[in-house]
Amino acid sequence: MSLSVRLCHSFGSAALNLAFEAPPGLTALFGASGAGKTSVVRTVAGLLSPDAGRITLEDRVLFDSAARRNLPPHRRRIGYVFQEPRLFPHLSVRGNLTYGRRFAPRGGDEFERITEMLGLSTLLSRRPGALSGGEQQRVAIGRALLTRPRLLLADEPLSALDTARKDEILPWLERLRDEAGVPILYVSHSVQEVARLATTVIELEAGRIARMGPAVEIFADPAFTPSGTREAGALILARIQRHHADGLTELEARGAPLFLPELAQPVGTELRLRLPASDVILSRHRPEGLSALNIVAGKVVSIREGHGPGALVAVETRAGQILARLTRRSVAALELAEGTDCHAILKTLSIAPGNVGSG
Repeated sequence: MSLSVRLCHSFGSAALNLAFEAPPGLTALFGASGAGKTSVVRTVAGLLSPDAGRITLEDRVLFDSAARRNLPPHRRRIGYVFQEPRLFPHLSVRGNLTYGRRFAPRGGDEFERITEMLGLSTLLSRRPGALSGGEQQRVAIGRALLTRPRLLLADEPLSALDTARKDEILPWLERLRDEAGVPILYVSHSVQEVARLATTVIELEAGRIARMGPAVEIFADPAFTPSGTREAGALILARIQRHHADGLTELEARGAPLFLPELAQPVGTELRLRLPASDVILSRHRPEGLSALNIVAGKVVSIREGHGPGALVAVETRAGQILARLTRRSVAALELAEGTDCHAILKTLSIAPGNVGSG
């Protein structure tokens, strides 16, 4: 099931003018505050009527200005998860979840599957006040899913959580992406969230689409430096090969071995790794006598100079395309240019746990 959106809307000094297709999986609407992300989601939900456009979900028309068709929100079969959980404080977790079922079309009851998928089975008797922020947000997601939506909208669902609570809920969102069976339109301004969760990325700037495509391709683009150049970092897809007795986990990324501090996931698990460009070192020749275990041969495919002394170098390797942040002086000293052979060096311990997610 896919979502098709085309809309134009004026807010006076600001405007939306965009069109995109959101395929199955998790599509992240990404961009700075004021880029138009929430306005797009509110329009898809039916909470905002655009000046012109057309929105379809698979074969169902939700909005069409030319045909004067505008389904009300309750008829769109869309689940909405807000920044705040908005749970009923006087109801238990079970009561909050079953409340969502009142608005579901008749059909099978997926209560047990959804509560198990979101890890809520042991929390059903608790009240919201006895839950952590991450647990409350999981209940809100479960309530939305129990309406049996054809699309799930999530508007910065982690923005109100601290780092510990975000780390708690991210694995559940990965599982939701892989197992829920409905497309997800996810709003965020967090690079780390988008890198871990998105299958498709749509970057918005001032109400227009700056770029869009598969997450791996978007993050490998040196031009994708959303919150200033310090945020650049490529995505690598890998699979766990084995766990070593010395506390390291060996991964395989398109035939290239990579080592991380021991991971809890079993052998065979598919992962995605975000490699911050500032943590990558380049060498013209394979270095000897280094403590770094992750050294991958590659070829420079582009060099993008930014403001100040920095440059982003894109290197195509066996493991995938990697970005490295160097000074322009280093680029000149190494005599790097498109087509130059080199080696990318990455410290094993520099890949933070927050940059490791399920594939």
